[in-house]
Amino acid sequence: MTREITTHSAEETVAFGRTLAEALAPPKIVLLRGDLGAGKTTLVKGIAAGFQAAAEEDVTSPTFTLVHEYRSPNVNLYHIDLYRVDTPRELETLGIDDLIAENSLLLIEWGEKFPRFERNCDVQIVIERVGENDRRIRIASRCMESLSLTGKRTYFFREFWPDIATHVLHRHP
Repeated sequence: MTREITTHSAEETVAFGRTLAEALAPPKIVLLRGDLGAGKTTLVKGIAAGFQAAAEEDVTSPTFTLVHEYRSPNVNLYHIDLYRVDTPRELETLGIDDLIAENSLLLIEWGEKFPRFERNCDVQIVIERVGENDRRIRIASRCMESLSLTGKRTYFFREFWPDIATHVLHRHP
């Protein structure tokens, strides 16, 4: 099942990420898809802040370093950018499999370049630029119970999504 929301500024995208963090309890592998400049890192700023793993201003794109790590007492958040990684051998040298743990959240940009991430991810978030400041954000979960809220399993789209949409922004079906 897929849900969609539109944000109208970078601040709204960050705010949505902050609220979305409540539903991304580790362990999770999340694919972030979108063109260059779509707002993937902007969304990660909110998610990292929501987990209290980093201040928004401390979250930057890992385009050249490939992996940024942010830690909080409850989560190790890894923001991974595979844009410059072209082969499975290059991917293997990053040691991404070693990052997967019970308290890990892997947010992977350009993961669609490697089929294993599409097969094994828990959530895909697609960000599309629909105006100068407007972003359409589509979230798809592999299964209805893939996301959890405050440690308890819940049906994300039936119970949690309306709370996010009502609390943060307006929902677009």
